[in-house]
Amino acid sequence: MARNKKPLPILKNITITDFAADGKSLVRISVPAHDGQPESRVVVFVPFCVPGDIVDLQVRHKKHNYWEAEVIRFIQFSKVRQEPMCQHFGTCGGCKWQQLPYPEQLRMKQTQVIDQLTRIGKIDLPECRPILGSKQTQEYRNKLDFGCSNKRYLTREEIERLPKNEGESLKDQPAMGFHITGAFDKILPIEKCWLMNDLHNLIRNSARDYALANGISFFDLRQQTGLLRDIIIRCSNTGEWMVLVQFKFNADNQELPDKAKGLLQYLADNFPQISSLLWVDNQKCNDTYTDLPIHVFKGNDHIILEMEGLRFKVGPKSFYQTNTEQAYELYKVARDFAFSGETDDALLVYDLYTGTGTIANFVARKARQVIGIEYVPEAIEDAKVNSEINHITNTLFYAGDMKDILNDEFIEEHGRPDVIITDPPRAGMHPDVIEVILRAEPRRIVYVSCNPATQARDLQLMDEKYKVEAIQPVDMFPHTPHVENVILLTKK
Repeated sequence: MARNKKPLPILKNITITDFAADGKSLVRISVPAHDGQPESRVVVFVPFCVPGDIVDLQVRHKKHNYWEAEVIRFIQFSKVRQEPMCQHFGTCGGCKWQQLPYPEQLRMKQTQVIDQLTRIGKIDLPECRPILGSKQTQEYRNKLDFGCSNKRYLTREEIERLPKNEGESLKDQPAMGFHITGAFDKILPIEKCWLMNDLHNLIRNSARDYALANGISFFDLRQQTGLLRDIIIRCSNTGEWMVLVQFKFNADNQELPDKAKGLLQYLADNFPQISSLLWVDNQKCNDTYTDLPIHVFKGNDHIILEMEGLRFKVGPKSFYQTNTEQAYELYKVARDFAFSGETDDALLVYDLYTGTGTIANFVARKARQVIGIEYVPEAIEDAKVNSEINHITNTLFYAGDMKDILNDEFIEEHGRPDVIITDPPRAGMHPDVIEVILRAEPRRIVYVSCNPATQARDLQLMDEKYKVEAIQPVDMFPHTPHVENVILLTKK
């Protein structure tokens, strides 16, 4: 006989006391002695709150040393809190800090960087420079990805508000929007997202309405059936727009189906702003498409972004920082750290995880040569084109796994770098890459990171030879807990 689980407790009249990781807040509560266990203190993590909120909480998960809960009633709002701008706040999960005024967001991000570098890195650190805030806190993104599903996500409030049968039928309605954590096969329908130029809302909602009106099936993530599975929208500061539509054709059909063609033609006819309209047939069980051929329906296979007089070609598989204007501030910091006021153009620079060569080309004017390495071959081809269209002749680019390409033989062939700029993914650098960097012994290392925790781990591994000279956080993602951080390392 299965044991009946004890209902999880409701915590009443709780005052949220502090911020926690991943955009959550926390409170520490006393748990009375029970079942032979002594009285204890436990940390309770709560999303979408700020310190000073007084709330009733429903505990959803109990772990050994912490609990997770959600608000079921706000008794009193914190004086720090502001009104969120988005109707989807609290459900979408993308902007976890819309209720927090932007100066407070910046303060928390700076605290987060210092805490992670200190607690995880455990190395000597200089004073952290004040975080560089984003000039734009709305419509700052140049890329958003929207999933399509034949099952929409219903909030708990919607389920409780609707009659049972009606609520069940609503779940089977198609939706275009964002994936919800913990409900991988369902999509939260998005009417308006504030993070990108408003034209993207019109494009997305128009594509959704056309698909519904013309019987285009939305993807079923469990059954792996349905034609329309994903739409990626990008825009540039040159006024260009890219739309990539992911379909899943019938397995035996290699041609663009009429319904898919109809949707693409509708977008082409109604949105002349789209200069790059693309499609891909994705037969895989996930939405990744970097290993698949991309087809052009209308216009170019890329868009152009500009930075400090340089033009950058960005294709559908290219990585480019999602906050265009703030990327310029980030790259200026990296360039200043790399050259540290020197005007010497005899420096050899390695740019690791170069993407489309944005940083490499951005700093090339001040270097003798810049060598960029990146995993995605298509990105490297774009990096080469970016050098060509900007008449930059002192760059070299190589595609492949970083730990396989960057080795002692590579350095012997191309020369020991004076400066290494590294901008790895969230997981940080592979230990083998760090070992090669330590053996190469560049004068300076500029470490750009979107994850100060893994950055701190890597700094500890480099501490035997390098000291942290400067720390500069840069906010690329307003209304989220994410932050970029740039570290300057010099030889001890």
